Amino acid sequence: MVGTEEARLVVLRGNSASGKSTVASSLRERFVRGLALVGQDNLRRVVLRERDRPGAVNIGLIDLTARYALDAGFHVVVEGVLYADRYGDMLTALRADHRGATHGYYLDVPFGETLVRHATKPIADDVSEKQLRDWYRTRDLLPGGTETVIGADSALHETIDRIMDDTGLAQLPAVDR
Repeated sequence: MVGTEEARLVVLRGNSASGKSTVASSLRERFVRGLALVGQDNLRRVVLRERDRPGAVNIGLIDLTARYALDAGFHVVVEGVLYADRYGDMLTALRADHRGATHGYYLDVPFGETLVRHATKPIADDVSEKQLRDWYRTRDLLPGGTETVIGADSALHETIDRIMDDTGLAQLPAVDR
């Protein structure tokens, strides 16, 4: 078993440019302290400089990082594309092992909107429309109905409010660390 009954685990998934990182950092800002942000892009691209492929090392590193933070008493947000076929087993095991409440969200944004959003990102010139199209998966949900789907029509503040309320983070005091 991992974490405490009080610790919240939030898994935030969706296609590239669906808003995952913005939502995750906004949750952290709102909560202030005591919430660890475990970002797939940071661990995969920055720490390991690894390609996203089946069986990649970052899968285990995401799992270990989330578990470590939960065991240390942090609430944890795991965010990334986290394709179901590559990361699903790890996320299912993490959910099963976590003592506290776990909430999963999938940001469901149509491909056309991801193109619009992608154009505003610093990596827009480095990643082509063809690459985005190759990476895009329609409703790549985890099995078992464990995720709440949030559509592109949900404004950022609405998405943050919903997740804060659903998870109970809105009612919890920030931990001074």
